[in-house]
Amino acid sequence: MPAAAPTVTQAAAPAAVLVGVDLGAPHFDAALEELGLLAQTAGLQPVARLTCRRKAPDAALFVGSGKAEEIRLLAQAHDAREVLFDQALSPVQQRNLERAIGLPVNDRTLLILEIFAQRARSHEGKLQVELARLQYLSTRLVRRWTHLERQQGGIGGRGGPGETQIELDRRLIGDAIRRTKERLTKVKRQRQTQRRQRARRPTFDISLVGYTNAGKSTLFNALTRARAYAADQLFATLDTTTRQLWLGDAQEGAPGAAGRAVALSDTVGFIRDLPHGLVEAFEATLQEAADADLLLHVVDAANPAHPEQMAEVARVLADIGARDVPQVLVFNKLDALAPDARPRALRDTVPQQGREAPRVFVSAATGEGLPELRAALAAWVTARTAGSAWACGSASDAVGHNRGVSA
Repeated sequence: MPAAAPTVTQAAAPAAVLVGVDLGAPHFDAALEELGLLAQTAGLQPVARLTCRRKAPDAALFVGSGKAEEIRLLAQAHDAREVLFDQALSPVQQRNLERAIGLPVNDRTLLILEIFAQRARSHEGKLQVELARLQYLSTRLVRRWTHLERQQGGIGGRGGPGETQIELDRRLIGDAIRRTKERLTKVKRQRQTQRRQRARRPTFDISLVGYTNAGKSTLFNALTRARAYAADQLFATLDTTTRQLWLGDAQEGAPGAAGRAVALSDTVGFIRDLPHGLVEAFEATLQEAADADLLLHVVDAANPAHPEQMAEVARVLADIGARDVPQVLVFNKLDALAPDARPRALRDTVPQQGREAPRVFVSAATGEGLPELRAALAAWVTARTAGSAWACGSASDAVGHNRGVSA
């Protein structure tokens, strides 16, 4: 009987060892779950995980020589091709770890940058990622050519080729950073022009914000019937997408909102320890949130860590100047909650930044709660049209006060 023909399979993803160091931070991920998701999103396969506890990072190796040897043996045992740290490494620590382990060593910052580089589609998004990557790499040039520093150019030479190479690379990266910033400045001016044009029209601007993988793009598609890319993965959306959202079909919308259209924008998701360079580079994109009339803060209700994720989103919003923009809290993935964890009502209000903010429980996947969300938006638009201040509570009153709801 002839042997079956071998099946053709795709090449396996490179194996990676995940390392986390507990330095006493309250958000330490003991299971390294988020780092593992980041690795998979970047095209790597986590094969082993190692955590340790330290009072402070080791200046040379971050984890100390003994733990570095343990990582090396673990990587060898699992035939790993890369080591990923859940914390940011200094250039010196990264270089010393690579020498001690004998494998490429990268940190959380570079991993996020790599994902952004893979996912950026628009011209602006690519420029923003390029700028962040260049700024990150500019700090990684220190002593990269130490093997050349002892070579001399002859009698009277003032320095070896090592110094010359470092200076050349610094100048090349500096020039590239300057050119990219100039191109981004032009894009930013174009965006400002577009915002001024929108400001002349009586349209309210609403932006979706939230932790990555909270379901913002799925909710965006469900509300606007758009076909924006949505997937169960981190950073599925990088480039801002804007569509019109009609509120006239809200089941409980106020009459003043009938036929009212708002501009709804889907923005990039946030994440813990988002590299500061990315926040700066994506200023033009994140400005959509800062300039919005209202933010829909999408929360993954099924994630036990959602309070910490909400705090991280609040921190980034403060960094981009969007702290005082009114919010509606949208607790998504209602369909993933256990029956005993479901809220008793789909709409209520909760304290948010010193005022009452509407909260709506929805499932963007099944459509449950979307009529209540549309009604909340219609009430908010009606209140703003009538000149009512958000802080006065009129919009909150229009949404309703169901105090007994559990989160």
